Amino acid sequence: MHIIFWIIVGIIAGALAKSVVPGEGPGGWLGDMIVGLVGAVIGGYVFTLFLGHSYAGWIGSTVVAFVGAVILLFILRLITGRRTVV
Repeated sequence: MHIIFWIIVGIIAGALAKSVVPGEGPGGWLGDMIVGLVGAVIGGYVFTLFLGHSYAGWIGSTVVAFVGAVILLFILRLITGRRTVV
């Protein structure tokens, strides 16, 4: 049951983060879900590091995953960026 919860939270967080962060993302719902899931891990780590705890429940988990997904998307945009072919 926890896996399904994190997949749903990951999809929601990834979609929200993609709508907030400008630029082209990794692509599709699968990319959003992966960014959201990895973002949830990053968000959990960041919240635990700075606050000493993370949040539980649908809303808290989605906020934490959203913050992590936004961080991850900004990092991905910095690394990949827009490349021109000469």
